[in-house]
This record gives sequence, structure tokens and C-alpha cells, in this order.
Amino acid sequence: MTQAWKCSGLRWSADGPVLRWDGGRCSALSWGKQVAFRVVDGGVRTCVGARGHPCVARAVVPGRSTGARCEECARMDRAHSVAADTVADDPRPYHVYLAWFGPGMVKVGITALERGPARLLEQGAVCFSWLGTGPLMAARRAEELLRAALGVPDRIPYADKRAVRSELPGTQDERAAEIVALHARAVALGGWPESLTREPLDPVDHVRVFGLAGLPAAAGAAVRELVAGGVVRGELVAAAGPDLHLAGAAEDGVVVVLDTRLMTGWELLPAEGSVPELTVPVRRFRREPGVQDGLF
Repeated sequence: MTQAWKCSGLRWSADGPVLRWDGGRCSALSWGKQVAFRVVDGGVRTCVGARGHPCVARAVVPGRSTGARCEECARMDRAHSVAADTVADDPRPYHVYLAWFGPGMVKVGITALERGPARLLEQGAVCFSWLGTGPLMAARRAEELLRAALGVPDRIPYADKRAVRSELPGTQDERAAEIVALHARAVALGGWPESLTREPLDPVDHVRVFGLAGLPAAAGAAVRELVAGGVVRGELVAAAGPDLHLAGAAEDGVVVVLDTRLMTGWELLPAEGSVPELTVPVRRFRREPGVQDGLF
């Protein structure tokens, strides 16, 4: 009997995206690789637990949830989270950064120094630059200062990122332009925490890392959710953040985006055959001539 696998999410390394599975196994992903799996017939999506602990209730969670956690496990996960601002005593140094996802779409954030650019890759940042380095609380104060002074958020919805990903400016300089301007404004501000060391401008571009430079076509749809017995089989042509861009899966040939966070909590089997296939619900991107619409 074929063994069922449970995905624990997509992670980025210096070598590119890697799908991780419960038990510690990993599947490295590369452009041209076939991504092919089938959800177990009659299966249900169960809570993935929190902070390395399984869900005691083995609660069933909605197919469209990107967190794949029940309410109790979600509370437990956020109770010890730097991202949720519920941890104040982390002794590690932190980076403050500006990240750009598309025209008019810039955010400020923080990430542990030891993680390097991994957090930016996981978010799907097309371009970024460090702003400063220092203790956690100093980094938090700088983040709040910059949000207010520059008028930029600390979160951008993934749907908004996907909506502009296929229409990015063609050169690195064009993609870095907003980062360059905001960095200059940021370092000129007063009120920076004394314990935070300011970093010089050094834009890093991820278009080639994500495979977005050579996309055969703009994405035309996104998987809404996985369902019991559903099949996903297509050629990986790009990846950004948690999203895999698959060619050939849809009958009309459009590139389909699969948010790998939707895979967690399901029992998955290898999909037999080599013909592209997609038998899960998808949401088509609405487009008008000259206008890129949002996902929803």
C-alpha cells in the first residue's frame, strides 16, 4: 500500500524552495520539475498543531485556511510569536528591512539576524534592503517609527502580491526604485533607537531566484482549496513565498498558482501518470485590457 505523506510547508534555502514533510523528509524543487500529488480519497484536513506539538483534539480545519490550525492551536502558536509581537525577551539580534512586492507595495518588517534573507524569500519579497540591526525591542521601535513616518504597512496580503507578480518592471533598477527612495527617507529620520545600527542601502533582487524572469505566461488562476480525492499535477515554472506556479495543470493551459500552505493537514499520495491534471477548485484571475485585477 502506498504511504501517505503530510506536508509541513515550503521552506527556502540558498539552493531554492524545498517542500518539507512530517517526519523530516524534504523534496527539493527546481524549475521544470513535475509537482504531482493526489489527496487521499475520503480524507479530511486535520489541525497541524502548534509549536511542534500535535493537536490534542485532531480537529478538522477548513480547506481554505492557510494556517491549518484550530482556534486553540492558533492561540497557542501566536502566544509565543515574534511576528505576533507576543515575545519581548528574545536575546538574538534582529534586522529591520524594507521589502517591495510590486508597484506601490512596500512593507517594513523585522527578522532574526541569524535567518539572513530567508524571511524575505518566504514572504515572496521581489526586492528588499536592510535598514538596521539591533536588539529585538529596538528593532520593534524602529519598525513602528518607520511605519508611521513612511506611511508603509507591516503586512501585505498574499492575494495582492500575486495580483502584480506577473507585471513587474523589467529591470532591477526599476524594481528597486521605491526601496531606494524610502531607504533615503528612513535613514534621515530622527528618533531611531540608539542601540540600533543603521545599515547602508543594498537592494537585493529575487526575480531570478523566484524564476519570475522566464515565466512562459502570466498566472491565470489559483487553487482555492484541496479536496478529498483531488489531483494536482503540473510543471513547476516559478515559486515565490509559499506559492508554486504550475504550467499545464489547467485544461486551458493557464499557469496556476498553488499556495503550499493549503497542502498542510492533508494526507497526500503520489499522483500516477504524466499528463497534467487539476481536479481541485480554482479561482480565476479577472483581467480587463490593460488592468490587472486582484484575486478576489
